[in-house]
Amino acid sequence: MSSIHMTPVQTPSGGIAQIAPVLLPSLTDRYAKRAVRLRELADTHAMGDYLGFCAQLVDAQQHLLERLPLPQALADGLAHRVGSGQAPLATANYPRAPYWQQLLQGVIERLYSDANPNVRSILDSLGAHSPAQLEQLASALLAGGYEQVGSGQALFLWAALSLYFTQLASALPASASAVIGEQRQHCPVCTSAPVASVVMTGSQAGLRYLQCSLCECRWHMVRVKCSNCEATGALDYWSLERQDAAIKAESCNDCHSYLKVFYPEKDRDQELLADDLASLALDAEVEREGFGRSGVSPFLFPG
Repeated sequence: MSSIHMTPVQTPSGGIAQIAPVLLPSLTDRYAKRAVRLRELADTHAMGDYLGFCAQLVDAQQHLLERLPLPQALADGLAHRVGSGQAPLATANYPRAPYWQQLLQGVIERLYSDANPNVRSILDSLGAHSPAQLEQLASALLAGGYEQVGSGQALFLWAALSLYFTQLASALPASASAVIGEQRQHCPVCTSAPVASVVMTGSQAGLRYLQCSLCECRWHMVRVKCSNCEATGALDYWSLERQDAAIKAESCNDCHSYLKVFYPEKDRDQELLADDLASLALDAEVEREGFGRSGVSPFLFPG
């Protein structure tokens, strides 16, 4: 069990500021900013066409966030899930509402007219599934059964599911408390794997947070500790540029995994998901050294 527990909202007691164990996601311009960054990166990138397509997908998420937001009844039902010591949105047992399938249908409709034949074929396949079949695919995807879903379908399913879970996380009437212990490899809100970690600026300057690949919460983990097995002393840092690069890969010689670390103080235009996709060359180099990625890229699934 994670050593970070979600608890009902509490009024700060004042005094010396404490490290916030969890930062719930803000919905303000989240997807619009991501789309802008993807297009900026696409201009000079070898994978420019794919980054541009992902920007269209993110545009669809922003459109749906504005036109088909989380129903208030779903937000109102969250309070009883907080304070049990368990992740309130744990994907293995959270009862998904049909609303997420409305989001999926919205994604399909927004992308279909401009899609190429290969993408249209995937969208047609998704559109032909029954609600029960979509639930089965979603359960497999969230459990890491990528081979049961296929990378093409996974991209669009995850876009809808992430928009759903990010809105739920944003609406949680919760704060968080940290207790002695470890087990911080997975999101304390929904139990999903991280995309990457980020060394914060501003009021959390210098602190490292992992960012969830699904609900986009961030949770604190001390630096110089493997984000997968939590070992210390066996870490190396890799970059394609210079020693003070804005993106590095942290690899662990104990569990042979790696996860990227982002340093926005070195590049203020960074957007974690966009820059993660645009830095796949770093992934390729670290994987050639024998390390496997411990996190999930919402834009690039195996299978």
